[in-house]
Amino acid sequence: MQRYFVMPEQFGSESVVIRDEDARHIAKVMRGKAGDKLIVSDGVSREALVEIERIEMGEVTASILEALEMTHEPRVRITVAQSLPKGDKMETVIQKCTEIGAVAFAPFLSERTIVQYDERKESKRLERWRKICKEAAEQAHRNIVPAVAAPLSWKLLLQSFAGYDAVYFCYEKEEGQQLRHAAAPWVASLAPQASGKVMIVVGPEGGFTPEECQAAEAAGAVSVGLGRRILRCETAGMVAAACILYESGEMGEA
Repeated sequence: MQRYFVMPEQFGSESVVIRDEDARHIAKVMRGKAGDKLIVSDGVSREALVEIERIEMGEVTASILEALEMTHEPRVRITVAQSLPKGDKMETVIQKCTEIGAVAFAPFLSERTIVQYDERKESKRLERWRKICKEAAEQAHRNIVPAVAAPLSWKLLLQSFAGYDAVYFCYEKEEGQQLRHAAAPWVASLAPQASGKVMIVVGPEGGFTPEECQAAEAAGAVSVGLGRRILRCETAGMVAAACILYESGEMGEA
């Protein structure tokens, strides 16, 4: 069943109003009509099965049939911090990690970032990333739309580590601890039904410098490897997120 996200103020006590692009999608792409059923979420605390009442220009009104439980979110809340990659690779990271279960994205600039950061173009690019994130969340039947932050400086990224229970710094030259071995004890320490906040830090195409690894560890991150093979920068975050969610029992019995 098709799923849409709306702003909380569009979610009333008895009906929901879907506007703009989503309304046009229902009318023109899905060829929706009165009586069709949809799932609508406010991305915060409410989700419902609804039935279309009427379709007007740029607006769909639907009556609420049943409140639904929001049970599609992982208890380990993962933020993927990705150094800006070339081309449209960031779009791939956002789309696929949203499907996997990440709850937030923190793009950042590091020493080997190749992309030329242009503040004038940033607003448009950020808008596109958030649209991709929303569409991926709808496709994956997420209860929320993950947050996508504006790109951070390396210094601000390091400062943000303090807000997480664990930070895993994916470093291709790490010869000791692998991600699974680092994450498993932390996940096991979580009380039943308890949640935790984790950040995964992934470098650009050229990877991180040794100095960046040292700075990340000094800020509280744990340097980890992702196996014997070198992964592309747009692949590493997906693998790391899947590994952590597997360890937490998200993909079967823990």
